[in-house]
Amino acid sequence: GMSRDLVFFMSALGAFNGVLLGLYFLFFRKPKRRAHTFLAALILALSIRTGKSVFFYFYDDLAQIFLHIGLGACALIGPFLFFYISTALSPTAKRNQYWYYHLGLLLVPFIFLCSRYPYYSHLEQWWNYFIPLIYAQWFLYMVLSSWIIWKQLPPRVTKKTILDAEQEGKKWWIYSIFLGTFSIWLAYIFCGFGSYILGAVLFSFMLYLVILLMVFKQKNVDIELPQLPKYADKKIDSAAAKVILDRLDDIMHQDKLYRSPHLKLSDVAAVVNIHPHRLSQILNDNLGKNFPSYINQYRVDAAKELLRTNEIYSTEGIGLECGFNSKSTFYATFKKLTGTTPAKFRAQNSPNL
Repeated sequence: GMSRDLVFFMSALGAFNGVLLGLYFLFFRKPKRRAHTFLAALILALSIRTGKSVFFYFYDDLAQIFLHIGLGACALIGPFLFFYISTALSPTAKRNQYWYYHLGLLLVPFIFLCSRYPYYSHLEQWWNYFIPLIYAQWFLYMVLSSWIIWKQLPPRVTKKTILDAEQEGKKWWIYSIFLGTFSIWLAYIFCGFGSYILGAVLFSFMLYLVILLMVFKQKNVDIELPQLPKYADKKIDSAAAKVILDRLDDIMHQDKLYRSPHLKLSDVAAVVNIHPHRLSQILNDNLGKNFPSYINQYRVDAAKELLRTNEIYSTEGIGLECGFNSKSTFYATFKKLTGTTPAKFRAQNSPNL
């Protein structure tokens, strides 16, 4: 009847809109970032999974290959959500380099299951074991994603400052992606596997994403690093600046970001949830340093420690280990900040002399 046709139309439209939105982030979203790629993959996986459910509900003789593709997409939703949130909040985190291991460890066993236990001839195994396992790992990745959000999005600074507007824009976007995915998982679990209502849920979620995207684009706001507000030229409150600098110092000592020779201001700004221009302003106003000088100080301090304690590495090797991209840059920067060369510093500070 009319209601059945309307449900099918709304559900299928939600999946179709999701595919369009995923393709937008994959091919047209500027600037090109890995986080955008994972977001595109997440939206496409959700769309394929829901599209499969919609067509299977209305056409129960759907070809088995499409069922396997839909369930495969479902198995990838969790990892894509995890790596989207991870790369959006922690672009330089080492865990982001191993995303293909996660996908491989899921896809290889899944392909084996599909070939060994085809869906239509092994319904009992799929419904009792394989499908619940897929949703269990989806939930596990959501738990990991929530941990990253909790770790990387700290509470507001105690005093209301300009930073709040920057952090709030980023928080709302990340929360929306996570909660939308979580609501779809809940709908599948509590409304029954393959329920057509998920099409409507996904449609609402995708529509909300489109609206958010339009709002952000209209304001010229980057999804990952919100644009500075109009009052960006004002000097940041000293107490708020100290919060940022202390957190940045902790991150530098714990994660040793300075060891990356290609470290950029935008990478560090993303880790502390602040716009690059604002971070540069904080460094200049409060430390009297630009970003390269700030990072080079950590590199030189680390090099001094190795020169004092490590007799195996050559001076050039120590420079590379601490983040300098060439021997000449290491020597010039070290001499500028210490007044001596690395070789002389090692000779004067070696414990064996």
